[in-house]
Amino acid sequence: MRRQRSSIDLTSVCEWQDARVRRFLDYLAREEPLEIRVGNHPLCVTMRTPGHDLELATGFLVTEGLIQRRDQIADLRQGIDEKGQELGNVVQIELAGVEIDRARMQRNFFATSSCGICGKASIEAVRVRGIGCPNQSLRVDAEVLYGLPDKLRAAQTIFGRTGGLHAAGIFDTSGELIALREDVGRHNAVDKVVGWALLQGRLPLAHHLLMVSGRGGFEIVQKALVAGFPLLACVSAPSSLAVQSARQLGLTLVGFLRGKRFLVYAGEERILQDVEPSISSPGKSKEILSFQ
Repeated sequence: MRRQRSSIDLTSVCEWQDARVRRFLDYLAREEPLEIRVGNHPLCVTMRTPGHDLELATGFLVTEGLIQRRDQIADLRQGIDEKGQELGNVVQIELAGVEIDRARMQRNFFATSSCGICGKASIEAVRVRGIGCPNQSLRVDAEVLYGLPDKLRAAQTIFGRTGGLHAAGIFDTSGELIALREDVGRHNAVDKVVGWALLQGRLPLAHHLLMVSGRGGFEIVQKALVAGFPLLACVSAPSSLAVQSARQLGLTLVGFLRGKRFLVYAGEERILQDVEPSISSPGKSKEILSFQ
């Protein structure tokens, strides 16, 4: 049986507090590169926290719009070298009935843990094709949303020891946590839970909610839409392009979800009743998703 790579390192630190100094061992979230290979070709290198690497690679292919179904993966395994030894930082994938247009992908060979799209070589390459409007019939009680941050935090075992990881959690509409993954990168954490869902045969996640521990940037909104989530909730703020995209494509986007307060930036009909009319400027034109 393959031994799981540790997500945590130990290091010696020196603490200053109240004019006293002490040394002790502290935990760090591990960050290492992961190379994703499709066939004999490297597709991407991303900086991530080791753990659930097969799910991460799978979720990456899903949220990049390269696959949609489990049966499109013919083989999924850790990479091996010429001597048959496992390569801990390589995932090898064989696809079935899927052709990857590498020229269209135009992804550089490295992406940092802080950004899911900053390895893209062009603006046009950022957008995933064929994103549909998510489930319009889903409804969720505000009281359910109030409880999501505490449930997410309570399940973050590695964060509890290191204080240095993001999390993404899949919840049902009653607020039950279905799956959670942690990573130094927000986008990697989302890819891990999306990869888990595909391998479990649960995509699209049309009757579930996605909660992330950080901000709601455009890349997180896009990944949520590709996976079929009708609602994305974030502890922090969304970006302007994230809001614009959510409104155009029908995603409910919740930000600043803390305690018994949150802001709804798009799709409030899934949560709230008797909402006051939106404040808008006279003659304001319809928002169009644009990168220009």
